[in-house]
Amino acid sequence: MTEQTAPVLELRGLRKRFGDTEVLRGIDLVVHKHEVICVIGASGSGKSTLLKTVNLLEGIDDGQVLLQGDDVSDPRVDVDATRARIGVVFQQFNLFPHMRVLDNVTLASRRVHGVGRVEAEVTARRLLERIGLADFADAYPDRLSGGQQQRVAIVRAIASDPELLLLDEVTSALDPQLVGEVLDLVTELKQQGSTILMTTHEMHFARGVADRIVFLHQGEVVEQGAPAAVLDTPQHPALREFLARVHA
Repeated sequence: MTEQTAPVLELRGLRKRFGDTEVLRGIDLVVHKHEVICVIGASGSGKSTLLKTVNLLEGIDDGQVLLQGDDVSDPRVDVDATRARIGVVFQQFNLFPHMRVLDNVTLASRRVHGVGRVEAEVTARRLLERIGLADFADAYPDRLSGGQQQRVAIVRAIASDPELLLLDEVTSALDPQLVGEVLDLVTELKQQGSTILMTTHEMHFARGVADRIVFLHQGEVVEQGAPAAVLDTPQHPALREFLARVHA
């Protein structure tokens, strides 16, 4: 449910160029508290770059990124402090292979947020219990399946209670039979009130979990709205063509 308060995230006229190619061409987007936004679009449409600019992994050429009203795209902003406010999970799990699952989950809480080890581990074990992986707390990542590793990566991202959660195609590296368990966790996070901006190629999932679907085409938001409207009665020709290819 969207709250009509100051947005958690607001993008204003966001532009990003790589060489002669303008990847983001004036993106305007607002994400409210407790809202789940699914960004869809073809490969190369700018989806991953969009999330990287929000987390300041990529600089922008023009526009603003506002987090809870703070202009975090200002060059004077403390980048590390901003990233500490955002949870991020990318396509690859990026768990540290030399660290136990428990240590992977607690690392940011302890090192970045200054939470004591005991408190951080209590929180981590509670979260691992919730996703059915409590028995793997002392295991190393190579003992886990891809789906289990991705769920641990998501738990690591939410362990410090971020203001915003960014999920970039979190199922794309998984075998089809493992996709469901990761999407179930995202659905649970939505039900618990997380604010999520995510990219996905899973249209059925986007229909069920998103408050709003945003279609990105050649670096521009060309259509957005409620899932049923966007997916069942697309207005833009590029969106109709994209959905036809997905369904085919």
